[in-house]
Amino acid sequence: MSFDDQIARWGVPPEPIKLKAGMVAFLNERVGKLHPSPQAGRTNVEVPDSRISEGVLSEFQSALSAESVTTDADARLAHSGGFSYLDIVARRGVEPKVADAVIFPTSKEDVVKLLALAEQYRLAVVPFGGGTSVVGGVRADAEVSENSDGFNGILAVAFDKFADLVGINDVDMTVTVQPGMTGPALERLLNPRGLTLGHFPQSWERASIGGYAATRSSGQASSGYGRSNEMIESLTVVTPRGEFHLGVAPGTAAGPDLRQVFIGSEGAFGFITSITLRIRRLPEVTRYEGIMFPTYESALAAFRELKQAQVKTAVLRLSDPQETATNLTMAVEGRTATALNKYLEVRKVAGGCLAIVSWEGTSAQVKADRSQTWTVFKKHRGVSLGRKVGDGWEHARYSGPYLRDVLMDQGLLVETLETATRWSNMENLRNRVYQALTDSLRAGNPDAPGPHIMSHLSHVYDTGGSLYVTVVAEVEADDPVGQWERAKQAACQAIVEAGATITHHHAVGRDHAPFLAEEIGESGVELLRSIKAQVDPAGIMNPGVLVS
Repeated sequence: MSFDDQIARWGVPPEPIKLKAGMVAFLNERVGKLHPSPQAGRTNVEVPDSRISEGVLSEFQSALSAESVTTDADARLAHSGGFSYLDIVARRGVEPKVADAVIFPTSKEDVVKLLALAEQYRLAVVPFGGGTSVVGGVRADAEVSENSDGFNGILAVAFDKFADLVGINDVDMTVTVQPGMTGPALERLLNPRGLTLGHFPQSWERASIGGYAATRSSGQASSGYGRSNEMIESLTVVTPRGEFHLGVAPGTAAGPDLRQVFIGSEGAFGFITSITLRIRRLPEVTRYEGIMFPTYESALAAFRELKQAQVKTAVLRLSDPQETATNLTMAVEGRTATALNKYLEVRKVAGGCLAIVSWEGTSAQVKADRSQTWTVFKKHRGVSLGRKVGDGWEHARYSGPYLRDVLMDQGLLVETLETATRWSNMENLRNRVYQALTDSLRAGNPDAPGPHIMSHLSHVYDTGGSLYVTVVAEVEADDPVGQWERAKQAACQAIVEAGATITHHHAVGRDHAPFLAEEIGESGVELLRSIKAQVDPAGIMNPGVLVS
């Protein structure tokens, strides 16, 4: 697939994705009639000229190298924006916002030089690792103007060429990498040595390790391996006002943990140039299994009891009835679907909720952990669907972004959002978010059968969990951007009013920044602004992200 073909796509799927007849009928019934609308080609997207002078660009080339700086239109477009619905729509030709140049540092020294020059010439710098942000975290939309309030241009700082392995320590069980390394590249280096990081977000195929830290990401196996911020032993950060080398021991009481100032800061305070993470031995055995629960309530109760009983699992994922119906429609059809439905009816779990669980370790450990899990699940009327269902989920665990490409080609709005709350508030939160999205999206098209809204519990804690919501709706052709902006605003307001977090693992970005004060208070926002003023007084670091 050429750049022209994939300008607004996640990439080339490992296996072709085709909507089965049953899925098309399902979408027609729950969303609306499909209107095939393939993405615009690159020739339909107008990229404006760079606003940075040749003289300034030549200084960057002298300080770094000629190959480290480009104003090529395709490169600029490819490094401007992430993979939110709004970013994809923009790259399909609707109001694209494009960086003026792309800088490719290859070392910490390069980062120091480029930040000094960017501050000198008042250029906004936007970090770009894997470019997988879905909250506007890498969008090139800083204000550029000739007056003193704006910037003179925007630089996308791409870490593609700053992605080497620094070292593996088998004694301490740590790995040190440069920020641009991706998850697949790291696993290819670790696995032959019997090691793994164990961090597998859905964006794993493209996301960078530096991006994990900068967004405080969580992986699909976070129940077993923890979040990315829990994996970080140390990191080096470069800011316009100096370097920070943080983390000298597995634990410390030397005041507040300054690593946490930069973890999750999305490049607004500085750029991570080196990161050391803890790693683990590859498990001897990994077992996935599919389980059906009769109701959402029984499934939530089972997951809560399991987690609070400290039973070990690697993956704990629970789809609500809407997502379960969608997944089953996509996975099976014809006689297989008929047989499955009959089995679910006989076992009294038809219309229920599908869970995916995995266990890891030695054969004895997996056997013991699975036994403890089923002691809990049987109390809540869980029914096993076997390893084939679990293995099928594992095989397709990264297919979501590719499927969205296909659905958008059918003229549909497809987007996700996520939040987290405590167990006692989970159903209230889900109901509020669903209602807010339904009301907002139906306002523009009251005759449509949709939107189709579904969710899953993606990460589970002793005290609660993360709710990951997917929305599929007919597109308002005359205002696709405003349509989702209004819906996301309504959903965020519902999340705030429900007392949940505005983001669990997608980060704040530009999209959630207006709601941050609702969660951490005005004093909290002022504290973050004070930190930014200290390390980035000119405000060039990813402006608009996290705090204004």
